[in-house]
Amino acid sequence: MLKIHFSGEDILRTRVAPAPDPVWELVLSLHLLPGRSRDPLLAGWRRGVTRGLRSQSRSTGLRLLMALNPPRGYFPDFLTPHESVAGFEAGLEAVRSTPVSLLRRDLSLLAAGGGLPDAAGSLFRGEPGALRSLTEAMTEYHALAVGPYWDRIQAAVGADRARRSRALLDGGVEGLLASLRPTVRWESGVLEVHDYPRSRELHLDGRGLLLVPSFFCARTPVALLDPALPPVLVYPVDRLGGLTPSTDGRPAAPPGREALAALVGRTRAAVLEASEEGCTTGEIARRLHISAAAASQHATVLRNAGLLVSHRDRNTILHTLTPLGRAVLDA
Repeated sequence: MLKIHFSGEDILRTRVAPAPDPVWELVLSLHLLPGRSRDPLLAGWRRGVTRGLRSQSRSTGLRLLMALNPPRGYFPDFLTPHESVAGFEAGLEAVRSTPVSLLRRDLSLLAAGGGLPDAAGSLFRGEPGALRSLTEAMTEYHALAVGPYWDRIQAAVGADRARRSRALLDGGVEGLLASLRPTVRWESGVLEVHDYPRSRELHLDGRGLLLVPSFFCARTPVALLDPALPPVLVYPVDRLGGLTPSTDGRPAAPPGREALAALVGRTRAAVLEASEEGCTTGEIARRLHISAAAASQHATVLRNAGLLVSHRDRNTILHTLTPLGRAVLDA
């Protein structure tokens, strides 16, 4: 179990990342790639990425990148720098600038768990060429495994942020932390992560905690090993409708809102609009001046059509758009 200890100052400084972190998504997707999970939301993605990797000539950098990211256990902290909050290129630049002392520490920890390939020797010495090769491999892998699916990843993370925003508004930071259950439990100033691979305690010491919602995070949230680094907790989001690549980076153009109203009816079109930033059943009823039963019925129809996803939190249900729902609404 991982126990994260909060002070009053830490509560004030805890926040949710503004968007999916592209470097964390890259690294965590590598952990899922060789798995044998029958998760239908990832099966097509895994087949496509594996096929793409086989058709490419495996560079030394790609082989090293995969060796640094085993499916289970420790992976180097330097691969997921705090700077990646500002975007993919900022994260890659931080990786390229990793001090030799950190490279040696992280690689030694990884080697203790099962060894390293020969290509890691130049990285262990901190040779600039090795770091460049590694980040070039990260760029190559990102273009194949993450970039084509980014719209879907953003939509899933956006839906999760709507849930966390609502929890924060209703219950403050403690409500936000409590909303991370069931894999995470908040009690008496301590955030407990169950099923963590090792027993560990992390004291935030006034730095606060950055919560990073992640599409490719597996069931158990992830934290950096080094307690001196800016504290983060990466946690899984609902994957909504899974992953399908877009051919031009954009979803296919759906009909406009007037046409949408003609297709599904004005009330259901209005339910979609109300759910754009997250909306409970009761709020939908009040905004549209309909009964709670009618609001629930319309939301159920839209959910069954794949346009909404609904999350129950105690006695309320929060509705948010799926990627398909957002694409239809944003035409």
